[in-house]
Amino acid sequence: MQSATPHPDLVRSQQAPARALVLGIGNVLWADEGFGVRAVETLHERFALPDSVSLMDGGTQGLVLLADVTDRSHVLVFDAIDFGDAPGTLRVLRDRAVPAWAGAKMSLHQQSFMELLAIADLQGRFPPHLALIGVQPERLTDFGGSLSPCVAARLAEAVECAVDVLRGWGFDGQRRTAPPAERLNDRALQRAAYEAGRPPPEAACRIGDARFLNLRQALASNAGQKAA
Repeated sequence: MQSATPHPDLVRSQQAPARALVLGIGNVLWADEGFGVRAVETLHERFALPDSVSLMDGGTQGLVLLADVTDRSHVLVFDAIDFGDAPGTLRVLRDRAVPAWAGAKMSLHQQSFMELLAIADLQGRFPPHLALIGVQPERLTDFGGSLSPCVAARLAEAVECAVDVLRGWGFDGQRRTAPPAERLNDRALQRAAYEAGRPPPEAACRIGDARFLNLRQALASNAGQKAA
């Protein structure tokens, strides 16, 4: 009897040395959209991980991350996901359950990441081990804002979940006793500096770029005048 051909993902995971990628995706400019980035930053600040584990702020790069994702045997993603849960609720999804949430897109970066997973699958390069740690956002329309309190309060738990997932994959992290020598991001993008540098509401529009909004209002007003 002829044996079944193993799935390409399984063959690849058995042949290549285990390497993991921890990826934070999202947009720090839009409040809870930045959860993924803040979570991977917090993980970097609190835990030292083996050289076989890479941490990355994926931001909103989407398909640009294809090579980074498909080159790893294990991929862990932090992101804000609309599960329909109470704000601040954490969920951990694994493997094929991750792209199943493609219908819960809140932004273009999520659409791009789901497309990335679809392309990886078509190429036979879907991550053999994939996990998503997602949080239900509360606030997404505060331009320039940081995380809402209920989401920020789950960062520590999300990081502990990540450490547990990595440990289960064979990547043990050690809690740091001193700050890391290198930052994951530019200092200006770090959460503390970002929040301290935010201008007051009267100086910065909270719902978008005031220049664009004012232009849109002017165009609408002109159109109304012409119609009259």
